[in-house]
Amino acid sequence: MVEFTTEPFELVNFPDHAAAARRVVDEAGLAVSVGPFGTSAEGEAEQVLAAVSRLLHDSLDAGANRISFQVSVVPEADPEADPDAEAGPESPEGVGTQ
Repeated sequence: MVEFTTEPFELVNFPDHAAAARRVVDEAGLAVSVGPFGTSAEGEAEQVLAAVSRLLHDSLDAGANRISFQVSVVPEADPEADPDAEAGPESPEGVGTQ
C-alpha cells in the first residue's frame, strides 16, 4: 500500500500534478481511496512499486514541487487460520479509517 500527497495544494482547482498522480494509480489497477490529506492505493507489491516510480515522474512533470510517500506492507489474512480475520494490522479506532 502507498499513501501519497502531491503539492502545491490548490483550493480552487484540481491541479494537473494531482490529476497525473490519480491517473497513474488508476491505470495501475490499484484500489484507490481519496482522503482529505492524501490518497492511498493498494495492490500487489510489484504493482505498487511500479506505480510509485511512474507517479513520481508524471507528477513532477505535471508541476508538483513536492510529493510525500508512505509505503506500507499490509499482510494478507490467512483464512485457514481464522476465517473471520481481516487483512492488515489493527489500528486504534478512528486511525486510518475513512
